[in-house]
Amino acid sequence: MRGGRYALMVTIVIVALGLLGMRIVDLHIIDRTFLQGQGDARTLRTESLGAHRGMIKDRNGEPLAISTPVVTLWAEPEELPADDIQRLMLARAIDMDLEDLNARIERYQDREFMYLRRQLTPEAAQRVLDLNLSGVHAENEYRRYYPSGEVTAQLLGVTNVDDRGQEGLELAYQRHLAGEPGKRRVLKDRRGRLVRDVKLLQDAKPGGDLTLSIDQRLQYMAYRELKSAVSEHDAKGGSLVMIDNRNGEVLAMANVPSFNPNDRAGMDPGGLRNQAIVDVFEPGSVMKPLAMSAALSTGEYEPDTVIDTSPGWMRIDGFTIHDFRNYGRLTLAEILEKSSNIGMSRIALELDDTTLWERYNALGLGQPPETGFPGEADGSVPPPVRWSRSQRAALSYGYGLSVSTLQLASAYTAIANDGRRLEPSLLKRNESPEGTQVFDPEISHELLRMLEESVQPGAGGHRAAVSGYRIAGKTGTSRKSSPGGYEKDAYRSLFAGIAPVSEPRIVTVVMIDHPRGDEYYGGAVAAPVFSRVTGSALRLLDVPPDQQSEAQER
Repeated sequence: MRGGRYALMVTIVIVALGLLGMRIVDLHIIDRTFLQGQGDARTLRTESLGAHRGMIKDRNGEPLAISTPVVTLWAEPEELPADDIQRLMLARAIDMDLEDLNARIERYQDREFMYLRRQLTPEAAQRVLDLNLSGVHAENEYRRYYPSGEVTAQLLGVTNVDDRGQEGLELAYQRHLAGEPGKRRVLKDRRGRLVRDVKLLQDAKPGGDLTLSIDQRLQYMAYRELKSAVSEHDAKGGSLVMIDNRNGEVLAMANVPSFNPNDRAGMDPGGLRNQAIVDVFEPGSVMKPLAMSAALSTGEYEPDTVIDTSPGWMRIDGFTIHDFRNYGRLTLAEILEKSSNIGMSRIALELDDTTLWERYNALGLGQPPETGFPGEADGSVPPPVRWSRSQRAALSYGYGLSVSTLQLASAYTAIANDGRRLEPSLLKRNESPEGTQVFDPEISHELLRMLEESVQPGAGGHRAAVSGYRIAGKTGTSRKSSPGGYEKDAYRSLFAGIAPVSEPRIVTVVMIDHPRGDEYYGGAVAAPVFSRVTGSALRLLDVPPDQQSEAQER
């Protein structure tokens, strides 16, 4: 009996060991691949490695947009602790009300993923992770930071929370700036905490840098003066563009109102618009020198050609055109100096049907500037087949067409650059473009001499003068239009200028939208901004004064 029990126990042990051995063989040999895969699925993870977005720099290498490391916290709702105390600790750590946190967890209860907080500083995120709460995970990301803030906001644009360009140059050069994310395999515990790195699968590739034509020093100065003028005259806004006359590079592009791209809470949507490129307007009298270039190109007019502007008004097609007063007989130079609408109208009506349109077209008006900026405006110049006599006259003094501040500045480079217009660029160029020869160099020299007289003491643009430098320019004051016609007491004040005259270096256009103070004429509102901005720019660029030497020559 005792021997039978012993044999039974031995048999049971042998069978158990056999079964155990079979199970070991099954686990380690037969099902090894399957079980390893299941284990890896629970502990091995493939994580994305964030790619560093490229930097945007000014022409001198100063950073305008950089990416800083941040941490995004996310959670698996089912894995989060149900304990009220732990929930309260988590809510306080991520700066959220406990009720809001519980509501969010409830809303995402059937999902495997939900955000807790996006783009925290690494220090703030670590304080949350130090709580060692189950279900809480971290992901390293980057956040865009703009050192110049509102000064370059509309030009640079912004990125969204996923670091993708949404506006401005950030959007235009998204593919160039965005990096290529990498991948790595990691080992994590059941709470999702990193145990160790296993393998780098793909290295992250940083985005490319972008070097702009903008000079940050000039940009700050231009924005400061523009903002001050808008405030002083209680204006709706304004824009300013400064172009390097040697190569067409945009040295400054300022807009008011603006916004702080680093803090978008309560942001005014109107501040998002880069008015200098995307908004158009009727430019008024700043178009007169460009129309005058067409007249001079016919060979039928000279700067001293006399035009009778009496009696100071004229009626065409039922519309009345008038000057500030009856100027009588004026030379072409005096027409620009007095800004005579009658003088320009009489000239325009003597030109061939297509002469003015061809000149405006050659100056880039009615066409996109092709800077690559999203939403850049074409403006409009109506085709000559539709022109009435009153339209032809109006086009000569800046009505009936629309331009952007950038287009106007680009057109003026033809006057400053021996008749050769330079296409504008927002990026730093390695070499100067050939440009487009619009009219003879002699005509540009004549226009410069005529426009220099327009800023002399006693002339309408005298407040644009810069001490030590010869300046050429033209004022403009245009009435604002609305669907019902031209608005009463609503104007745009403009000044377009070139400096220095002896060897033009910069072209600057200032536009102040709807000044509501006591002054609204371009010579009183926009010209002083040109003076301050241009004077500072010439000194910063080390351009030698030329006024004294010219006086000695005379």
